[in-house]
Amino acid sequence: MQKNPILATFGIKNFLEIPYDTLEEMNLRAASRAEKESPEVLEKEYREYLTKEKRLKAVTLCFSDIEGRFHMLDYDKSYFLSAADNLTFDGSSIRGFSAQSESDLRLGVDWTSILWLPSDVFGAGKVIMFANVLNRNKTPYESDFRSRLDLLAKDIKKRRGLTAYLAAEVEGFLVDGLNAEQNFQSKEGFALISTGGYFHSLPKDRLKMFIDAAAEAQRAMGFKNEKDHPEVAPSQFELCFSYSNVVRACDRIQLYKLVCRQVAANMGMTATFLPKPVSSINGSGMHMNISFMKDGKNIFYQKRGEDGLSTFAWGTISRILNHAPELSLVLNSSVNAYRRLDPHFEAPNQIKVSSIDRGSMIRIPAGNEKTARIEIRSVAPDSNPYIATYALLKTALEGSPLQKDETKRDRLRFLPGNINDAIKLYKTSDFMKKILGANAHEKYVEHKQDAADRSPKELGAIVKRSEVIYHHEVTNQMLWNQF
Repeated sequence: MQKNPILATFGIKNFLEIPYDTLEEMNLRAASRAEKESPEVLEKEYREYLTKEKRLKAVTLCFSDIEGRFHMLDYDKSYFLSAADNLTFDGSSIRGFSAQSESDLRLGVDWTSILWLPSDVFGAGKVIMFANVLNRNKTPYESDFRSRLDLLAKDIKKRRGLTAYLAAEVEGFLVDGLNAEQNFQSKEGFALISTGGYFHSLPKDRLKMFIDAAAEAQRAMGFKNEKDHPEVAPSQFELCFSYSNVVRACDRIQLYKLVCRQVAANMGMTATFLPKPVSSINGSGMHMNISFMKDGKNIFYQKRGEDGLSTFAWGTISRILNHAPELSLVLNSSVNAYRRLDPHFEAPNQIKVSSIDRGSMIRIPAGNEKTARIEIRSVAPDSNPYIATYALLKTALEGSPLQKDETKRDRLRFLPGNINDAIKLYKTSDFMKKILGANAHEKYVEHKQDAADRSPKELGAIVKRSEVIYHHEVTNQMLWNQF
């Protein structure tokens, strides 16, 4: 029988697959245009592209719930193009979103966020975009902190002329076996795949091969990775990517974790972003480097200022330090996160600022007129990056500065040592209710209380199964509904 020449050339499936170097060029160009062009112009252009590109089968839309859990929906390309302004979903099916009585929610497509994807990680024939969650009347949904962060960034740009930038350093652990978190048992713990740290991992060991593969995918997605390496603890990694505006930076944090999880799964392992998966070694953080620009200048920089920082930067530090205890639940949002705030393992649990002491909540890295920033170290990698960034920016601009009593000696303050103490401080904080809104404030703490109630109040020396399997990034709907 004679072969079909079309099938002989293309095979049965002919879905879009783009080489990594071309992917990087396309994604960097898209990111640059997102900073310059209006969403309307980009929507028109990308609609035309999606219509013409026959090898694309689906558009993946992604969003995050109030706890930071990442969700993705694949839309058939043709359907997406015809219904993009009327995409709905059942919010009551998403833990942390709407109740059954207010279940219908909408997705507002952010056309500026388009990314072309490495097919060996995401599959062929797809592009991905982020969406903001909207009410039925297309107003921003109060529990969606991506849309709230986006509105805040636009508001401070309009009213103050400020642009907020963020660079995140997100650490994680690579452990043996698929679904190692869901299968976690307290007695056995996690099986680490490497005993090396910073400079002790061989070029072809599993940790380094994972880092290489994840970094290649992220560069192809336009992350502009700066350095990728094992971290201090065995089996720990960190892949650092370039700073960007706060919304795009938070999007990248969510994609970073997704890519790491999928690359690890492809290799028969699990990438976990539990802050402290093993109690006897250093934990993982998500250091958030924040700065503000105005009229093209970094207003955190002052050549003759203390540690090279301006009065504005020191005011930001003062306000964050003042509100640190009540912010803790947003920055460290899980039971497990408070294991990391252990002073024996370089824990940033001291409510102070320093240019050298890594036990400080805020560090001042060495910088210049371009790179001056503050590094908030006491943020856990499992926190919702949108709500954490939103709360930090609101605190930086609207909080009360720390008041010192000159007649008394400074007393060192510490962040809460467990989630129960953090919940108490958050619950009674009028400031947190004000900046988050009463409904979102209450909804968030309800889910944190649920998680706390399923674990012992005392952390103890052993990581408990309950703090892993009921973790918001690990557990599933069925497990929660057993109670």
